[in-house]
Amino acid sequence: MKRTGFLAGAAISVIGIVICKVIGLVYVIPFYAIIGTQGGALYSYAYSIYNVFLNLATSGIPVAMSKVVSEYNEMKFYNTKERVFKIGLKVISILCVISFLVLFIFAPEVANMIIGGVEGGNSTEDVAMVIRVISTAVLVVPFLSVSKGYLQGHKIMQVSSIADILEQLARVIVILAGSFLTLKVFNLSLNTAVGVAVFGATVGALVAYFYVFLKIKKAKDLKRHEKATLAEKKITDKDLIRKIIFYAMPFVVISLLQSVYVLVDVFTVVKGLVGLGYTTAISENVVSVIQTWGSKLNMIVMSISTGIITSLIPTIASAWAVKNIKEVNGKITQALQSLFLVVIPLSVGISFMSQAVWTVFYGYDELNSSIFKLLILSQIPLSICSVMVNTNQTMNNTKATVTALGGSLIFKILLNVPFMHLFSFLGLESYYATITLNILIDTTASIYLLRKVKKETNINYLQTIRTLIKVVMCTLIMILGLSIMNLFIPSYSVSRFGSILYIILYGIVGIAIYFFVAYKSNTISDIVGKDFVNKILSKFKGLKKLKKTA
Repeated sequence: MKRTGFLAGAAISVIGIVICKVIGLVYVIPFYAIIGTQGGALYSYAYSIYNVFLNLATSGIPVAMSKVVSEYNEMKFYNTKERVFKIGLKVISILCVISFLVLFIFAPEVANMIIGGVEGGNSTEDVAMVIRVISTAVLVVPFLSVSKGYLQGHKIMQVSSIADILEQLARVIVILAGSFLTLKVFNLSLNTAVGVAVFGATVGALVAYFYVFLKIKKAKDLKRHEKATLAEKKITDKDLIRKIIFYAMPFVVISLLQSVYVLVDVFTVVKGLVGLGYTTAISENVVSVIQTWGSKLNMIVMSISTGIITSLIPTIASAWAVKNIKEVNGKITQALQSLFLVVIPLSVGISFMSQAVWTVFYGYDELNSSIFKLLILSQIPLSICSVMVNTNQTMNNTKATVTALGGSLIFKILLNVPFMHLFSFLGLESYYATITLNILIDTTASIYLLRKVKKETNINYLQTIRTLIKVVMCTLIMILGLSIMNLFIPSYSVSRFGSILYIILYGIVGIAIYFFVAYKSNTISDIVGKDFVNKILSKFKGLKKLKKTA
């Protein structure tokens, strides 16, 4: 199998992520048309619970496997790295079975915690059924994760990326074909259709696992059958297990905290809103927007922070390893400034066009688009927090990361329902409360993590703050321009075609205004450098000359 260098490997990984994100974004249009908001709520219940148990079974194991295999591979301890792989599979098989049994057996109790006592929407039996269906994926996905980590330890990146794409494709095919046939052809119930859809996770994982399994089996250059050297014989299985746990544990804790944080909304929003007088239909609708439909559109913004993290982490890791603090600070500053430059105007722009964006993907819905208007703005502090979490992790500052995420979870649990009551008392719609709380918590966590980095590296954030102020001013000017434009070309449209035209027109004008102001105020050149800006401008000038001569 072909091994890849770091840059090529990173590029392959990013391409795989982008393709999976695009597939994940596009399929929601027909899927929403098939199952609607109530089905979306049921779908989100299953996936939210599944993610927690999946993280328990897999988080950190692929990373640990990759690190340990790579380490022993470099030492030419080929027999030992194969033992690591076998031990990893044994450990994960135990975790798989335990997680599956807990999820399958206690599904009714979990369902009761989510919507027990609430009438008029999905029943506890429906929720328990879809949780049990998706629990089957826990028996497969961990083996896939360990196998991918094994290959990544050999610097073989393309197999994992292709496996991710195959998994996503197979999952989406089952989701769309299965739910459509169940509901529209066989005229079965909505909960059955959602059950078939969530089973797509199991099918996708099986397809990807068989692909990776065959690749490993057919590979002739992995040195899988080498005899143990004298030095290798001194390494016990206990030593290997300790090493895997040592590498994996921080990732397990962090992933678990993040998953449980998301789960708080699932357990509290429906019951909280119903208790404040909202109907079950509206309450479940809110959950489906936050957890499923809106979160899919949020990927547009989050993919940018993912891209920045992918390129940032290796450079910070290498600089931190040799204690090159100046380079570490430079990369962090550049990452934050780049994030501000793109994420802030993009999130605000999508929020401004929220009704049209929602209509294009899901059809006209005033309530859902109003929730999405605020939800997309929550991606700004979340993106910053994600970058800072990964930065602190790269600098081996796990304590700060766990403190930030643990504190966020505690505040989320304590304040989610009280915030709904506060909004109700103030005369505001209570379904905005949980999103507003997320914005406040992510902002606080980001500030805390930024301070922790400053303590470690003595980084100066003055230039970053100046850039933030400039970006905010440029964004406000963009919104002012679009608001004036809206007086002459109204944004209201209930049709998909009209909304597409509106997004294209307002998108072009908004981008033009923002980048013109950002260029004139030297915001862009402050971030990417004047040489890069001049290089881009010279290419545009070259194109103009070619057109004139033609």
